[in-house]
Amino acid sequence: MPGRSTPTKISPLLLLLRVNAVHSWRKLLSVRRQSRLLTGIISFFVIGYLVLAFALFFYGMKFIAKFPGLGAALTERLLYTLFAFLFALLLLSNLVIAYTNLFRNRETAFLLSLPVSTQTIFNWKFIESTILASWAFLFLIAPLLLAFGLVRDVPWHFYPLTVLLIGLFIILPGVFGSALAIGIGRHLDRKSFQLVLVVFAVVLLAFVAFWWKTNPVDDDLLDKRTLEALDRLLAKTRFTMFPFLPSYWLSSSLLQWAEGITGNALFFAGVLLSHTLFFGSIAFTRFGNIFYDTASAVQSRAGGAFKLKFFRKETNSRSPGWLEKIAEKIPLLQPDTRAIAVKDLRMFWRDTTQWGQSVMFFGLLGAYIINLRNFTHQLTSPFWIHAVAFLNLGACAFNLASVTTRFVFPQFSLEGRRLWIVGMSPMGLPRIVMTKYWLASTLSLVVTLGLVTLSCWLLKMPWDDVAFFGAVITVMTFALNGLATGLGVLFPNVKETNPNKIVSGFGGTLCFVLSSVYIIASLALLVLAGGGYHSHSDWVVVSLVAFLLQSALIGWLPMKLAMKQLKNFEA
Repeated sequence: MPGRSTPTKISPLLLLLRVNAVHSWRKLLSVRRQSRLLTGIISFFVIGYLVLAFALFFYGMKFIAKFPGLGAALTERLLYTLFAFLFALLLLSNLVIAYTNLFRNRETAFLLSLPVSTQTIFNWKFIESTILASWAFLFLIAPLLLAFGLVRDVPWHFYPLTVLLIGLFIILPGVFGSALAIGIGRHLDRKSFQLVLVVFAVVLLAFVAFWWKTNPVDDDLLDKRTLEALDRLLAKTRFTMFPFLPSYWLSSSLLQWAEGITGNALFFAGVLLSHTLFFGSIAFTRFGNIFYDTASAVQSRAGGAFKLKFFRKETNSRSPGWLEKIAEKIPLLQPDTRAIAVKDLRMFWRDTTQWGQSVMFFGLLGAYIINLRNFTHQLTSPFWIHAVAFLNLGACAFNLASVTTRFVFPQFSLEGRRLWIVGMSPMGLPRIVMTKYWLASTLSLVVTLGLVTLSCWLLKMPWDDVAFFGAVITVMTFALNGLATGLGVLFPNVKETNPNKIVSGFGGTLCFVLSSVYIIASLALLVLAGGGYHSHSDWVVVSLVAFLLQSALIGWLPMKLAMKQLKNFEA
């Protein structure tokens, strides 16, 4: 009828984007209203990290720039290497998150039942997965690129160009990660595909362990030709300058624009733009049907688990499995506790994204520690031996903090709406939470204690120092697991089934921030106690006692508050 306005049609994808953006904003406002103190603490630490990281990058690059010729060459190689490794990490992160978001997500299953095209559903989940996988990357490189621009005294238009190129760059690992997730989900139950994955993993570990070796440099070469010596020291990073890598296009465009060579910079920016548009258009127009077929295959698969057929034989479903048989041999373990532990282990193993990320976290650290033997002969000073040992301890602790935040924190929330059933059981919620805590602490202690002991042994440290670092990582393991378990109970999210979204919430962010502060404070106290900076034994005793008290507080207090909340929950 004339004069009557017709309703405008909104694209389903835009509607999903708007609804989720409004929902996220309201959730952020509700968290701020509920706990202004904790919100202020997290904001303080986030701003503190940005300021501290900027200061470290700025003064580090400024110091390197004082060396004519050498500073520019070293900075450029560092940028190439940084973006190449970040691209690989973004690819892995997108693979894991996209697999969970596409095939292990209740919202995805709900959307597939609606009259919405599968391409629209994939596009929304692709955008969501890319944002979840890339926000930490953006948070990391922002102070670095700002410091680089100030040291090089770049013009103002360098910064908007950088934002544009970074936005184009993060799309490519998102597309490749989603494609890999679809391929893995589609062919995961095939024996040949599983065999290829296992062989590829073994070959990759062998490649990292035996190929990545340091190249010794003669003293004469160091005295005469500095650039040649630097190039030989960084010989293993030459692959980052391969012209067909997206990280090479990004790094070259930024470096050329900073130098004022706008023609070459625009060329590499155009190469990055063309590849992003090409692969992005394929994903946004052709991946929908493939995603639907893969989702149907994954949901119809029994359990959806990663099970190696050539390592599995048919057994009676009523007979206990090998995991139950091992658990039965553990003394002083009650049947109900054993059942909960076995259930959690089975759930962890059936979710490929869970144990896959754990292997990735500690596998990279293990490959680095194994390669310590290639340059331990160059460490002759006790100072540098202890410095490397403390750095290894810090790296292992931060890996542990990432694992506990990623896997231990959401364990309570993943029980979901079944918590009332678990709470009515004779075992009770407090014992169930304590079982989860001891299970996570024991399993993570096996890995962390082994890595730290191996590191000290490769550094040829005396056995009393090995015992010292082993005791330290043991205390830190129980403290970090207590913090993650306790905060997971204090800040539950039982409505969410995606662990990535649970961790990305307020409680997960607080857990990682407190874990990082605890690790930094512990390392400072341990260096003061065991680093030989004070000859007075009183300082050593005070530092060690402060470390133990701090560890007991960070591990005991959240668990105490969690147990109190669980009792109120059961009531």
